[in-house]
This record gives sequence, structure tokens and C-alpha cells, in this order.
Amino acid sequence: MKRFEIIEHTADIGLRAYGKDLKGLFNNVAIGMFKIMGLNSSIKEKDRIKIKVDSDTYENLLVNWLSELLFQFNKTKIFFRRFLIKKFGDFYILAEAIGQKIDFQTFKFGDEIKAVTYHDLKVEKTKSGWRCNLIFDV
Repeated sequence: MKRFEIIEHTADIGLRAYGKDLKGLFNNVAIGMFKIMGLNSSIKEKDRIKIKVDSDTYENLLVNWLSELLFQFNKTKIFFRRFLIKKFGDFYILAEAIGQKIDFQTFKFGDEIKAVTYHDLKVEKTKSGWRCNLIFDV
């Protein structure tokens, strides 16, 4: 099963992600978001940050998860490459985001993601697991 695919969208960029379960889906969509932003093999696993989010639906949880990762990236300058989801329950996530502090002046970025949107957002169960579609404001 592929983890994610980038979808072209007028003026923005989309992502379709897959997972055997919801935990895998949320992990893959986070990796996909950072891939859009320029994730590459030069990013090491040196720094960790704890992430805790909750919500009332899977769609809202997904937006909160990705928005918190974007917030922490901008606040700490840590470019995340791996996510350890330690607890995934009914509408909450407790995780560690792992990556490396980068120099914003010299790092070669991909697309700058400004926000996670609700446009075309869908989290759904499929025959082979879970899938989501979402659009990022770039």
C-alpha cells in the first residue's frame, strides 16, 4: 500500500494519504505534509517534541494534528521526519515528532504550507484500510 500521493490543486496543493489503520493514516499524512515542504534525507533525527491533540471528529483531529505540527515547526525550527504515535484513541493523539533543527536561511524548502484547510477534507474507511484527502493553503 502506498503511503501518500500529492494532488495538484488550483493555487494550492493537495494530499491523499493511506493507512492500514487510523494511526498509520495520520502518520503517513504528516510525512506527506513534510515531504511537500521539502523533507529529504539530509534531515536527521536529533530533536524531539511531544504533541498532544484532540477533537470531536477524525476530520477535525486530522486538521488539529497537522496544524500543531506546523505550529511546532515554525516555533522550534525543527523539521520533522518521523512521528511516533504513542497513543491514538477516540479523537485524541499523543505522539512525538522527531527531526532536526534547521536554518531557515539556508534550508532548501519545497512548497511553503501556510495552513491546513477543510476544503475537500475527507477521512474514510476503505476495504483495505483508511484514506484521507485534504488541501493545504500554500
